[in-house]
Amino acid sequence: MTVSLARLERLLGYTFKDQELMVLALTHRSFAGRNNERLEFLGDAILNFVAGEALFERFPQAREGQLSRLRARLVKGETLAVLARGFGLGEYLRLGSGELKSGGFRRESILADALEALIGAIYLDAGMEAAKERVTAWLTSEIESLTLVDTNKDPKTRLQEFLQSRGCELPRYEVVDIQGEPHCRVFFVECEITLLNEKSRGQGVSRRIAEQVAAAAALIALGVENGHD
Repeated sequence: MTVSLARLERLLGYTFKDQELMVLALTHRSFAGRNNERLEFLGDAILNFVAGEALFERFPQAREGQLSRLRARLVKGETLAVLARGFGLGEYLRLGSGELKSGGFRRESILADALEALIGAIYLDAGMEAAKERVTAWLTSEIESLTLVDTNKDPKTRLQEFLQSRGCELPRYEVVDIQGEPHCRVFFVECEITLLNEKSRGQGVSRRIAEQVAAAAALIALGVENGHD
């Protein structure tokens, strides 16, 4: 183990028994050989579970939709990238030459993915309790800063934050029809996102309202909200 990795372990608050797991978690797909994508997949699932349990305990009166919105905010790429930068994670990433030259070690999505991969690696190295303890410790200040007021956001904002937390493209809204007289028009809007095979639709007396309805329909189709919150 190099001195630099020992320093990273101190910052993470965890010492790996299997150093190869740590190195793999820091290896981007642009680097030759095995990469951290499978560990990222595992870490993402663990992160969502741990964050969900923590929010369930902190907000006993919150409804399902509120908890889902809080979790989306907690695990979004921006939040994870801030944590990763605090650990100086970019210095330890193994990137291909092209990604390195383009500044990949600073990119939000790469940093967030690497942190999720480290969560997966800790789980494989020492089990669920160790992974849960580290994730909880890393997120404590962020969890304590959340309030149910954070759930009072419009559907377009909630949809955007959810998609950003998954590293997905932002939604695209298109007015597909306008009906009625000029003084009482009805706008029909479609919302297209890459995670859904079908476009979500909404209608309203203004384009803004129609877009909000379409975004709400997309959140329900994604299973993020149930339509009763």
